[in-house]
Amino acid sequence: MKTISIVVPTYNEEKNIIAIYNRLCTLFRERLSDYKMQILFIDNASMDHSRILIEELCQKDTRVQAIFNATNFGFSRSSFYGLSQAEGDCAVMLYADMQDPPEMIPEFVKKWEEGYKIVTGIKSQSKENKFMYALRGIYYNIIAKISEGEHIKQFDGFGLYDASFIKVIRQLRDPMPYLRGLVAELGCKRAEVEYIQEKRQAGKTSFNFARYYDIAMLGLTSSTKAIMRMATFLGIIMAGICTLIAIVTLIIKLTNWNYFDVGTAAIIIGIFFVGGIQIFFLGFLGEYILNINIRTMGHPVVVEEKRINMRRKAEIGEND
Repeated sequence: MKTISIVVPTYNEEKNIIAIYNRLCTLFRERLSDYKMQILFIDNASMDHSRILIEELCQKDTRVQAIFNATNFGFSRSSFYGLSQAEGDCAVMLYADMQDPPEMIPEFVKKWEEGYKIVTGIKSQSKENKFMYALRGIYYNIIAKISEGEHIKQFDGFGLYDASFIKVIRQLRDPMPYLRGLVAELGCKRAEVEYIQEKRQAGKTSFNFARYYDIAMLGLTSSTKAIMRMATFLGIIMAGICTLIAIVTLIIKLTNWNYFDVGTAAIIIGIFFVGGIQIFFLGFLGEYILNINIRTMGHPVVVEEKRINMRRKAEIGEND
């Protein structure tokens, strides 16, 4: 009998943990009875009662596993690490807010049994805030156009991953992994299943502007060099334009010395315009350098504090 691991990243999700456990148990009992279930909660240093509830579930049901991070390593790193530690024949990434419905899992499994190694959940519609959904759509379109490789639109990691793909991501030595990009870049045979994203079931999201910005910058700096190349070409174009303007201005001034006044307004506008563009691209350059710095330091993706009901620790970078 094949085992399906359900990886559930948590951070202050005390109102959803029992609900998602019960929902998954019902799902496997009624629709996936031919498979063994494992639920792996990876908790990113929650400050509420999430860990207490997870430990109680682990004691009650040995199919429930847990990894407790020593501190908050960020959503992307924690989720990736949890997936890399899954022990089943395949793993499903499922977020604790249940905006991505667990009832899609049988559809994923069906595609998996047809031979697909990765099955991605694609949001065709969303019941979340319309502004955020539209903004996210714009981001996906931009990164898809400037990315060197393929980029999967409206995909947030919710999907099924075969054990062979999990073995591949374990061999990576990247302390700043971008799962969505890795799925598009390293994933082999892949199927897409559309679904409607629900509203958060309970509790309050921990995502704010800073977290969304962090994930967006990780995606941009991991997927494309186009922005910095744009800065290079824009710099060349602006240098050419400014040189041309300077030559024309000099000629006009020399031929009409007493009648042509360059004026300080044009100079100030030019300085602020060029300065603004420079600062914008310096900010992006800083993001690239920051990611390079973190990656070269060789820090682990996550440091564990504790794990429960798991066979062994699968080291990132090992060739198992």
